[in-house]
Amino acid sequence: MDQLSAGVPVMIHLETHIKQNDDVSDYQLDVDGQLVQMGANMYLRYLEPNNDTGEQTPVTMKFTPEGEVHLTRNSEAELRLHFISGKRVTARYNTPYGVMPIETVTPYLETSFKEKPFSGNVKIDYLLYAGEELVGNYKIRLQFTA
Repeated sequence: MDQLSAGVPVMIHLETHIKQNDDVSDYQLDVDGQLVQMGANMYLRYLEPNNDTGEQTPVTMKFTPEGEVHLTRNSEAELRLHFISGKRVTARYNTPYGVMPIETVTPYLETSFKEKPFSGNVKIDYLLYAGEELVGNYKIRLQFTA
């Protein structure tokens, strides 16, 4: 685990299931990333490609020893989500038009990590709210291997 402080290249497989009203969409991504340990926290970083524009969005997932997960997407609009199992948490969505308050409710959150070979498995089911209005129901399934 000592090499984690310098960063370890990892292969990432991500599946996202999104349900918004009656629309359902599934998204899959296989991409190279990097895992870094800073203090007690681990950070998984990767670039998410946009097939329409050719641009890449930097994404960071922070894992805390308490089992919390923070997800940050930095593009024209910056999205910061915070997941705590069983809790409703205020989040932030910075758009070019201003900050939009949002909240996540996380009914299911599971993270597991192995040392040899270094790998991880992340499962997050969450509801996204803007005010009292349900925006969508999301499921993230992510695996990575060094």
